[in-house]
Amino acid sequence: MSFDVQIRKRVNSANRSFELDVRFRTEARCTVIYGPSGAGKSLTLQAIAGLLKPDSGRIACDDEPLFDSGAGVDLPARARRFGFLFQDYALFPRLNVRQNIAFGLKRGWFNPSRNAADAAVDRWLRAFELTEVAGQKPHELSGGQRQRTALARALVAEPRALLLDEPFAALDPELRERMRDELQALLARIDIPMLMITHDPEDLARFGESRLLLRGGSIVSAGEALQNAKPAGQHNLKLV
Repeated sequence: MSFDVQIRKRVNSANRSFELDVRFRTEARCTVIYGPSGAGKSLTLQAIAGLLKPDSGRIACDDEPLFDSGAGVDLPARARRFGFLFQDYALFPRLNVRQNIAFGLKRGWFNPSRNAADAAVDRWLRAFELTEVAGQKPHELSGGQRQRTALARALVAEPRALLLDEPFAALDPELRERMRDELQALLARIDIPMLMITHDPEDLARFGESRLLLRGGSIVSAGEALQNAKPAGQHNLKLV
């Protein structure tokens, strides 16, 4: 799978004006965008997901245009078919685990039934060992269970890629390492492309098959993990 991103976005606030100008193309299975806080990482991921509209530019996945200001293309988030994991997981506090996962399959405003059977939901409950807590609310779960619930919701609709916004930032160090192991095992099992943003060097070391350094709203360097390097002329990531 390839991502081709060339976007600009100005964000104004009372005290600051921030200019996002991001350009890259990657064909790697796992790409990590990293850099300091305030560099524009979350804005970039939200734009790719369809949660933020750029002022201008183009976003394509496998050469399919998702956003193109010149051609008047702007697919809604659901039509882009990405699974998005928010930094704080964004679970619905009044819905139980089963309902939160099932929400990834819903269209419209009505909440899923508390006990409705669905083969896809049941599959991810089992895969993430959540069956025993399926009836519990988010505040009754451990940090790891909340993350697994959010991942299950992102994956239940069979997305073509997984977008992760600082997925381990809210966890304590011990749980963070365990969840890195779980995510790595999951990616190996389901073979789904992933685009992650992070400021944590450990995330970069573990998942950065291809790496983009974002600083001050722009990509300033691109590269690959040494163990995944390809022969000259076959690199899968570049600035554009």
